[in-house]
Amino acid sequence: MSNPAPFDARAFLASASSKPGVYRMFDGEGALLYVGKASNLKKRLASYFRQTGLSPKTAALVARIQQIDTTITANETEALLLEQSLIKANRPPYNILLRDDKSYPYVFLSSNDDFPRLGLHRGTKRAKGRYFGPYPSALAIRESLNLLQKAFLVRQCEDSYYRNRTRPCLQYQIKRCKAPCVGLVDEAEYAEDVRHSVMFLEGRSNALNAELTSAMEQASMSLDFERAAELRDQIALLRRVQDQQSMDTEQGNVDIVAAAVAPGGACVHVVMVRNGRVLGSKNHFPRVPIEQQPGEVLAAFLPQYYLGTAERELPPELIVNAEHDDFAVITQALTQARGYNLSISSRVRGNRKRWLELAAGNAEQSLASLLSNRQHVQQRFEALQQALSLDELPTRLECYDISHSSGEATVASCVVFGPEGPLKSDYRRFNIEGVTAGDDYAAMRQALMRRFSRLKEGEGKMPDVLLVDGGKGQMNMAIEVLQELAIHDLTLLGVAKGVTRKAGMETLYLNDPHNELVLPGHSPALHLIQHIRDEAHRFAITGHRQRRGKARTSSSLEGIAGVGPKRRRELLRHFGGLQELKRASATEIAKAPGISKKLAEQIYAALHSD
Repeated sequence: MSNPAPFDARAFLASASSKPGVYRMFDGEGALLYVGKASNLKKRLASYFRQTGLSPKTAALVARIQQIDTTITANETEALLLEQSLIKANRPPYNILLRDDKSYPYVFLSSNDDFPRLGLHRGTKRAKGRYFGPYPSALAIRESLNLLQKAFLVRQCEDSYYRNRTRPCLQYQIKRCKAPCVGLVDEAEYAEDVRHSVMFLEGRSNALNAELTSAMEQASMSLDFERAAELRDQIALLRRVQDQQSMDTEQGNVDIVAAAVAPGGACVHVVMVRNGRVLGSKNHFPRVPIEQQPGEVLAAFLPQYYLGTAERELPPELIVNAEHDDFAVITQALTQARGYNLSISSRVRGNRKRWLELAAGNAEQSLASLLSNRQHVQQRFEALQQALSLDELPTRLECYDISHSSGEATVASCVVFGPEGPLKSDYRRFNIEGVTAGDDYAAMRQALMRRFSRLKEGEGKMPDVLLVDGGKGQMNMAIEVLQELAIHDLTLLGVAKGVTRKAGMETLYLNDPHNELVLPGHSPALHLIQHIRDEAHRFAITGHRQRRGKARTSSSLEGIAGVGPKRRRELLRHFGGLQELKRASATEIAKAPGISKKLAEQIYAALHSD
């Protein structure tokens, strides 16, 4: 098959428009390579086809171009909005791509309860109540919720748990809740605790401290020293947090966005400040296929980050650590999309400069750690290639393990590693059914058969090395499955714990149960094998526990004729839980609303059938 003719850039540029718009570059098979915008399409596109000055990666992009489509827009702002829409929909390989576009979590305060609850919320704001945030991560929210639980003892339990309590839970015992579920606090006192929590979440820490200080002094003058001590502890706790999170800003709401770029990757560190209080920070590692400067990374990151989802809060000011010509257009686009003015600034002073330097330092450190870890994993893969005498560097390792409790809820795990580390999106679990309880060999056979049957049908990617945890028996089972499916040229590695069952003393079998492979304890290849084996073990145990927990917590009432979801809820509410229901006699069960004597006997028999 002949190679396609090179793209005729001169003829294309002769008819290209000089108006603002968006351009899309395609390869010979019609695959989209890159999406860009320009205030002058002709000038921008001509810059790709100059004879000198192109970076190697830009030259590689140009070499693949076989077609360019353009869309003219009214102005550069509309071009930017269209560009972001196309990037989000198509994710071209040569664009800078932000992988994380999930919505950020909020602190949620319910409003339709006599005793409102605080909790973490992510997603659509459907429930009635107030939302505080957004926070950069669930961890940042839990830190705030933990503080509020210590300071004001507002409940954080789910409503289903709260409504079925008959006695205080552990949170009351350790002084993290005032047990409104059983009436140990009146509504007025609880409402005051909620009001104080809201003041903290709104960033009114100074007013809150002043109010608590005044209340402490009044309690002391009234000789209510116990109450004064409680208030003193609250004030001390809030002041410690305030000292850690204080930040002087003119407007109170600001995001500090700093980018760091190095050969091999980029990191963008975002610090979120709301109402003068730092809510936390988060690293993003956008894909940077073409050599870029920090300003170029930010120019691509900001529109994707803030225009990618309407739920993401955009503060009135962004502080960045680099400048770019596109920032003026980005500001206009963000203003147009969100309906209010905002600014992007890079030259700041005082506290803002200090926090910008901190964000930039975090971005550099996080990127260095990421690249160092990649290099470390790469070295381990190279050592494994040498240890297994492979012709090429393996790019995909799969490891399988089995987990169960005396045969109950058997789960097989499949974890996948590549040269950059764990590929968690490719992890898989298999719920094992129809095998004898405790038969690990049959469980491994079922998992491998299900996985590799799909591969034979063209689903998924074939691994370069297949690892099975469990020794000779599991090794034989894997060989049997591969032979049955006529899968050849796949390196097989069995990992047994060895006689001592200690890390570093594993017994390895390469392609044959009789071919024992010995690696020294300090071998990077052995460390990689241990890492993936331990990860497969962890993933299998987690899946087993989830399956076992679901089986045990799924109500024993399921499957009883005449007991549907509504009656199950009513029974559990009447008795305060499954354990209390199991303790009840048939006569006591019959006293529950809507339960006849005959049905009560059926329920009792089902609960005591084991």
